[in-house]
Amino acid sequence: MKYTKFEAKDYARETMRGIWAAALNPFHADGSFNEAGLRQNIRHWIDDLEIQGLFIAGKQGEFFSMSLEERKRNMTIAVEECGDAAGTIMSISDQNVNTVLELGLHAQSCGADYVVVHAPVLSFCHDRDEVLYNYYKYLCDRLDIGIAMWSHPDSGYLMEPETCARIAELPNIVAIKYSVPRDMYVRLTHMIGDKIHVSTSLEDDWLDNIQELNWKLYLCSSPPYQLQTKNDKRMHEYTELAFAGKMDQARKVRDSLDPVRAAIKRTKPGGKPTAHGKYWQELLGQVGGSVRHPMLELSQAEKDATRAAFEQCGLQL
Repeated sequence: MKYTKFEAKDYARETMRGIWAAALNPFHADGSFNEAGLRQNIRHWIDDLEIQGLFIAGKQGEFFSMSLEERKRNMTIAVEECGDAAGTIMSISDQNVNTVLELGLHAQSCGADYVVVHAPVLSFCHDRDEVLYNYYKYLCDRLDIGIAMWSHPDSGYLMEPETCARIAELPNIVAIKYSVPRDMYVRLTHMIGDKIHVSTSLEDDWLDNIQELNWKLYLCSSPPYQLQTKNDKRMHEYTELAFAGKMDQARKVRDSLDPVRAAIKRTKPGGKPTAHGKYWQELLGQVGGSVRHPMLELSQAEKDATRAAFEQCGLQL
């Protein structure tokens, strides 16, 4: 590891910056893991799109459909391809805490920079503060790597800002991916923004959060490689303009991507987000591939509508 447990916060504040993307995992038609396809995508994302970090084996990557060994292999491939050119944060989320720890130890040993752990499903539990604090403390006590919290509606609840702030005091908590309404993450940023990174996955708010909340990290979803091509890196461009304080220019570039955002939004079937994301990747020349159960594939009509919208959205290939 590049830091000790008690250096984790300072290291993350210095190096965990810019645009980090959540990787979709390509699978072959027979369901097997397309390792070569993933390596090809990672090289494109880093070398061509200048993405600064990758979120591996998360919900976008269909970790819930992968075996334990596949998840470990997913991490190892990402570390090998990213090298020193981009950071890595590995999702080690699972309902079984022993699985979380096993994946966390693998992330440490294979050279990952950080891990992320989503809040567990807590059936019948309504007073969650102590439960969640002890859950993350249990992991922090047993892992040295920097850990990001992750709260999202799929857990059945949202972690309260006060709970997150308490957990943020643990020595190797370095960030939170906070998939919550904006008023909640604004409040948390004002509470602990000088201690850990607070971020959310909604690209629509990224520029406002740089300007109004002084955020330095986009953590993270698929827009960084779905809104951009080697010849059209407008998300990277508006981010760099914003970091340089050139907000008017940044906003113009950001707003110019509205047709692309609209094309994705209006063609994405509500029950098939992963398949749509992978097909959009294929239209961009990336490796998309199949999804695994329980996710559903696009119909031909859905592909045709997506292709038509893609061709009219204005991205320069």
